[in-house]
Amino acid sequence: MAGRGRTTRRRAAGRWRPVRRRGVPGRAAVSLLGCLLVASGCSAPDGTDAATGEIRRTLDRRADALVDRDEAGYLAAVDPAAGDLLAAERRTYQNLTDVPVRSWEYELRDVDRSGTRATARAELRFRIAGYDSAPVSSARTLELTERDGRWYVSADRPGEDGVQQLWQQGPVDVVHGRRSLILGVGQDNERLREIAAVADRAVPAVDEAWPGSWSGRVVVLVPGSVESMAGLLGASAGSYRGIAAVTTGETRREGSSPADRVIVNPDAYGILGDFGRQVVLTHETTHVATRTDTTEATPMWLSEGLADWVAYRDSGRVDGQAAPELERSLRRGELPATLPGDGDFAFDAKAEELARAYEGGRLACELIARRWGEEKLTDFYRAVGAHERREGAVEDAMNEVLSVTPDAFAAQWRDYMRERLR
Repeated sequence: MAGRGRTTRRRAAGRWRPVRRRGVPGRAAVSLLGCLLVASGCSAPDGTDAATGEIRRTLDRRADALVDRDEAGYLAAVDPAAGDLLAAERRTYQNLTDVPVRSWEYELRDVDRSGTRATARAELRFRIAGYDSAPVSSARTLELTERDGRWYVSADRPGEDGVQQLWQQGPVDVVHGRRSLILGVGQDNERLREIAAVADRAVPAVDEAWPGSWSGRVVVLVPGSVESMAGLLGASAGSYRGIAAVTTGETRREGSSPADRVIVNPDAYGILGDFGRQVVLTHETTHVATRTDTTEATPMWLSEGLADWVAYRDSGRVDGQAAPELERSLRRGELPATLPGDGDFAFDAKAEELARAYEGGRLACELIARRWGEEKLTDFYRAVGAHERREGAVEDAMNEVLSVTPDAFAAQWRDYMRERLR
C-alpha cells in the first residue's frame, strides 16, 4: 500500500495495490531487478499442434511490429473482417507512439481450437526502455480466426485477473525526468512535469534511507480520472476516491519480480500541497525500492510503516503534525495496545482508523531506527521478508536482529508513542 501526506488523512492516502494471479504466491511487491531481459515474441505451450504454432507466429509478428514501430505490420495481424477491432487496434498503436517500449511478447498458456476459430490465453509481457529490467505482465484472452491458412486476431480482451492498460484509455503523453518516467493520459504537460520533479526528488531520498540494490528509477502512470485509475487496477472507482497513489506489482519467491508501476489518482493527488505530494511519491518509491525484500511474510505495519518513515524521514515535521490521529488517541487515553494488523489498512477502513494504522507503523519503524539504528531497521525488514511464511517471521527477526521479544517491543513502542506525541 502506500504513503500519504494529506490535508485529511483519508483524501491524501496512498496505497499499495495487491495483484494476485493463479500460480503466483501472494501479495503485491515487485522489484525492477534480478530478471534477464527478454526479447519481444511469443512462446507456445508444450504439446502444441500446427495451428498453435501458426497462432504463435501471428502473435510473434504482432509483437515484433510494435517494437519495430511498424504500424502496418502490427495491424496486419488483425482479422480484416473485424472492422471495430481494426479501428481499436489502430488507436492503441497510435496511443503507444511516444512510449519507449523495449520489448513486447505473448507467452501462450493454452489454446482451444474449433475448426477455423481458436481462443488463446496468453500473458502479455512488456518492458519500457531504460526503466524496466523485468517485464510487466498482464493476462490476455485473444480470439483468432483462420483465413486461407493464416490466423488473425479477431478479439483481444483482458484475461482472468487482467486489467486495462494506460494506452487503451487514450494517447499517452510522456515526460522524462532525471530519475523518473511519467506516462499520462488526459493530463497537461505542466502537470506531468511537476509530477516528474517530485518523483526525481523521491528517488535520492529513498536511496539514502534504503541501502542496497534497486533500479534507482520509477515509472509513474497518471490516468485522466479516478475511474480510469480503477480501470488500470481492475477495481471499482469507489475504492480509490480518497487514495492519492498506489504501487502495483507481484512478489515472487524466486527473487525475479515484474516491474512496479506507481499509479496516481489525479483527483486526490491534485488537492495536496507540495509537502503532501512529496510524501506520497516518496512513500510509493520506497515500495518500488523494497520489492525484492517484501514478501507474504511481511506484515502491513512494517511495509507501510517503513515507506512512511522514509517519506517523513527528513521532513522536519514533529510527530504532532505527522501523527495527528495517534496524538488525539493519546489525549483520550486510547493508545493502541498492539501493532496494527493487516485489516487496519483495508481500503474501506474509516479515515481515522486508517490514519492511526499508518502512523503506528511509521512510529514503530522510527523507534527501531532511533533505538537500534537505521541499518538495523533495514536488516530487520529484510529478515522478516526472508522468512518462509508469515507465522513466526516478525518474532524470529526481532529475536535475531533486535534481540527483543514481540511483547517487549510492543511495550517499548507504546512508551515511544507517549514520549514522541505528548
